[in-house]
Amino acid sequence: MFRLGINYWPARSAMRWWRRFDAGEVERDFARIRSAGFDTVRIFLLWEDFQPAPEYIAEEMLRRLVRVADIAARCDLALMPTLFTGHMSGVNWLPLWAVDFDAPAAPQRFRIVAQDQVIEAVPRNWYVDEEIVEAQALLARYVAEALGEHPAVWAWDLGNENSNCVVPPSRALAVAWLERMAGEIRSADRVHPITIGLHMEDLEEDRKLGPVEAARVCDFLCMHGYPLYADWAAGPTDEALLPFLGLLTYWLGGREVLFEEFGAPTMPTDAKLAQTIADLSTFKLLAEDEAASYTKRALNALHRFGFMGAFLWCANDYDEAIWDEPPLDLAVHERFFGLWRADGSAKPAVAEISPFVGRERRQLNADFEWIGIERERFYANPRRHLVALYARFKEHFAEEFPSSRAVGE
Repeated sequence: MFRLGINYWPARSAMRWWRRFDAGEVERDFARIRSAGFDTVRIFLLWEDFQPAPEYIAEEMLRRLVRVADIAARCDLALMPTLFTGHMSGVNWLPLWAVDFDAPAAPQRFRIVAQDQVIEAVPRNWYVDEEIVEAQALLARYVAEALGEHPAVWAWDLGNENSNCVVPPSRALAVAWLERMAGEIRSADRVHPITIGLHMEDLEEDRKLGPVEAARVCDFLCMHGYPLYADWAAGPTDEALLPFLGLLTYWLGGREVLFEEFGAPTMPTDAKLAQTIADLSTFKLLAEDEAASYTKRALNALHRFGFMGAFLWCANDYDEAIWDEPPLDLAVHERFFGLWRADGSAKPAVAEISPFVGRERRQLNADFEWIGIERERFYANPRRHLVALYARFKEHFAEEFPSSRAVGE
């Protein structure tokens, strides 16, 4: 089966949903998600909510997690919990005990939020810091014990774009961390597969934990890709980028690939608000019909090339009441990635999901004639190779992407 998934945060609380928990809202959202044709929901455990101290796991949060799984089961949805979140929507959400206030000041690409405050600190590197590793192992074990036998669970995700928080100093340390976390989960749950949320930047740069390292431990690989963020793509609706990134992930790691995140933000339908947002946003927002067309073409491409499935980013736009909270205060485009508007009304892209329901998964297209370099050479200069390989990919599969054009054409 070609798996159809969606990434989930509630419209009214976004990343703060565990502490502002509303089971009724989750039930309504999950019912809507299922009725649209999705079969899987990826959720995220905000790290500081579940583990406010290194040796303490918040039992109330575990109960809420089980309740979410119960709701998923009632709605006939599979669940993919993501641990150690961690990086999300342009912010690094970290417990206070997982940062270093005394480290030499260095510019941070992403703001750090702890206890609802933007703080000046440096993340402690969880690939080398023994206290952090032990704390993460504890959380992984507790969550696996709480959910491992739940009928809604489909797979475990060890993190969302972890390299945006910290980068392992070596490949060996990256693999050791993966083995430890996967081992903790498997000590309580030997049934469900384990993966980790890699993203495009793990291919653009050598961050020491890419497809090769993940494949040594994980049961399958994941990739996230947004042409919106790729200055070497043809534009924000260049759907060819997605199978390219997925195939490159498979070529490097040699394991099945789930395309775990793709999507595009849309412009509000209110003309006055749309102009305000256009003035504020760093990134281009699409018209809703344009986003729907992109969604259809992207799903077609990912299915055609034989991936495990495709997960949309994301379920909901966010309510205006939380726009002044990080990350939405500065990342304006993040307010509008939803397939549903904040009031629950469906955008046109929702109608593009049902044609893919029940489709059989195709065999992965393992035609790598277009690559022409050895795997061992890729990370010697990953961005240069990535750009060159994308041009070769689009030339090789030109008939597959008639709507895709080179930048400037």
